[in-house]
Amino acid sequence: MFPRAIAAAPFALALLFAAWQAQDGALKVSIVDAATGRPTPARVRLLDEDGRRPDKAPEGAVGVLWGRNDRAEGYYFASGDAFYAGGSFRAPLHPGRWRLTVSKGFEYLPVSETLEMTPGAALDREVRLERWIDMPARGWYSADDHIHLQRSPRDDPAILRWIAGEDIHVGNLLEMGDFWATYFTQYAFGAEGRYSEAGRILSPGQEEPRTPEIGHTISLGAAQLVRFRNDYYNYARYFDRVHELGGISGFAHQAVSFHGYRGMVLTALAGKVDFLELAQFCVDEGPLATRFYYQFLDLGIPLTALAGSDYPWCGRGKRYGLDENWAQIGNARFYTYVDGELTFEKWFEAVKAGRTFVTTGPMLEFTVNGKLPGERIDVEPKARLRIRAAAYGHRDLVPLKRLEVVAHGNVIAHADGSPEKLEIDLELPVDHGLWIAARAEAGRGQLAHTTPVYVTVNGGGFHNPETLSRNLQAAGEYLDEIERELESPGKGLDRQAARHEARLREAIAAARRRLEVLAELQ
Repeated sequence: MFPRAIAAAPFALALLFAAWQAQDGALKVSIVDAATGRPTPARVRLLDEDGRRPDKAPEGAVGVLWGRNDRAEGYYFASGDAFYAGGSFRAPLHPGRWRLTVSKGFEYLPVSETLEMTPGAALDREVRLERWIDMPARGWYSADDHIHLQRSPRDDPAILRWIAGEDIHVGNLLEMGDFWATYFTQYAFGAEGRYSEAGRILSPGQEEPRTPEIGHTISLGAAQLVRFRNDYYNYARYFDRVHELGGISGFAHQAVSFHGYRGMVLTALAGKVDFLELAQFCVDEGPLATRFYYQFLDLGIPLTALAGSDYPWCGRGKRYGLDENWAQIGNARFYTYVDGELTFEKWFEAVKAGRTFVTTGPMLEFTVNGKLPGERIDVEPKARLRIRAAAYGHRDLVPLKRLEVVAHGNVIAHADGSPEKLEIDLELPVDHGLWIAARAEAGRGQLAHTTPVYVTVNGGGFHNPETLSRNLQAAGEYLDEIERELESPGKGLDRQAARHEARLREAIAAARRRLEVLAELQ
């Protein structure tokens, strides 16, 4: 018996050694804002050398139910195998190499570290997130106009930590509809549906109506959901009601996807559209698709620039240097200038005034005669405008390439040469109305654009006479497209335009009359 025991000893030792090798280690991470030394929410990716995330959600991960069309696709882990931590987390990790990446939106520098986890080890890390720019200190606050998440009052604190983890100050949670139903139901609208904590705000809104024939719309700030299923394609009626309820309305997806430009002709020419979602990663022309934005501005129609992620649908993808097309809240966002402390009321009034710029990375400041984006200036002929623009970036994270000032879509000044700050300061003589904006380009897929300043002369308009003829022709062609849809209706369940043919033909006729009035400006 004794010799057998001796012979068995190496096998037992091998088992013990194997068990020791398989023993998980423990990782503890604290995440603090370097400027304040306080814990801060952040986005975390923790992957082993095979690209696998932890088997279980880390203790301290903030859970929010998410998924497309109300399907449950995730809870603790967001799209892209990331999770959000409220300021710290603990995770058991199997032995081996792990890559830890902690980020917090656009204004903070991400931190990455490779961890060697040995069996049974306990690693304790503090991650200090440093800003490369502080936009709230300059009066600018970030927002995402397009987030879809299931929500109840109990979910609000967790959702707020998700948007704080992306350094979003105002997250607009949209109930999304089609002809048949709505999804991502908001439990309340108006003040009763808003939630705020620690300088962050959740606000309900709607992506409704949305059709494949005339586009997807967004409305923000209204006191209740607006839905007319029996008059679903009457977008003008929706927008009028939203305005009565204190809200604003516009078109999603740069008016590119789902033929939004057609719906724009029906409604924007009538002065019912407040904004266009100008930056987003959903369309091939993106993330900054300005074609339709410039067309309607050139027709003399003011449009505030907003932006949003359309979470959980749209990611940057391989076109913009990522291996996967995972969605991320705030990957396209807009900033609003708020004078003083951030409240929803002050923020919303500033959005209504158009004091915004959109971005997927660079930061912008822009004035004309001291006026901010969205404001109007009326001058005498031959007056000289003082235009100042500045773009801010980071050498490694957001390396600036070019800053431009555009007037009626044409570049009138540009600056390059520094990856961190570019400036333009010029005087421009004017003898007719025009819109003027600033835009910037940085790294791959990193772009920014302001809402214009609108300049008029002796109380006139700001339309572009040089592009008027071709833009009127294009608008007429968009109306022709709707008529062809009515003549050969689609067969999809969401293609219900034929049910509303009479109303659509009335709207088309009204739009053509408005085009005739604009043609008199030639």
